[in-house]
Amino acid sequence: MRAKKSLGQHFLTNPQITQKIAGSLLPIDHVEWIVEVGPGKGMLTRELIDRPEQLLLIEKDGALVSHLCTEFPQLSDLIIEHDFLKADLSRAVPGAFHLIGNFPYNISSQIIFKMLDNRPLVPQMVGMFQKEVAMRLASGHGSKQYGILSVLLQTFYEVEVLFHLGPGAFTPPPKVKSTVIRCTRREGVEMSLEQEVLFRKVVKHAFGQRRKMFRNSLAPLLTEENSSAVQSYLTLRPEQVSIQDFRRLAELMGGEE
Repeated sequence: MRAKKSLGQHFLTNPQITQKIAGSLLPIDHVEWIVEVGPGKGMLTRELIDRPEQLLLIEKDGALVSHLCTEFPQLSDLIIEHDFLKADLSRAVPGAFHLIGNFPYNISSQIIFKMLDNRPLVPQMVGMFQKEVAMRLASGHGSKQYGILSVLLQTFYEVEVLFHLGPGAFTPPPKVKSTVIRCTRREGVEMSLEQEVLFRKVVKHAFGQRRKMFRNSLAPLLTEENSSAVQSYLTLRPEQVSIQDFRRLAELMGGEE
């Protein structure tokens, strides 16, 4: 089966690498499921199938679903032909689950947002990303790579860069280098829906005009009431502000003392 460019498919071919990826997924008490996104031909699946957790596969390509059902008949009832980004994960999986995959690079950022939207269900993720995206996810303030995804992801997850891979690890080889990261959910980080909506707006407005001071980039969100509360932030630019301070800024703009 040939990889489909339209689905961003690049198949892993080295079993040592798939063993390393699977081994990066750490056991967590009371998490009984693993969801693999885009299992492709099943190279990573082979390393996951003997783990104590129950494995669920979500694959969009119907031809690959047929292949996976043939390769892993014991999983035939646990292979879902679906677009992961459109799946209702709370219905698909009967409990908390680890997320893992050699993620299609053309939707990797969307997968992060999907995980954030479902973070009560996802205590851990191990994923393969384009190196540039992975380093952006893990970067801290003061870095040129620091951006929207850095702040939103690291607010709720600890991000670890595990290892890098060259194009030769895949068929067909991508034109970019790849990186595997692990994200472990931070416990005790709570936001109401209203707070999170405002927090995301603040972060997106700030980095939407990253060269400008907050007095300009956040102007659409500023009011007479909240401007004085955030006065000390208004001369800063987003790369100067830590993840903790972004959260505090959003709290002040929402009227929280």
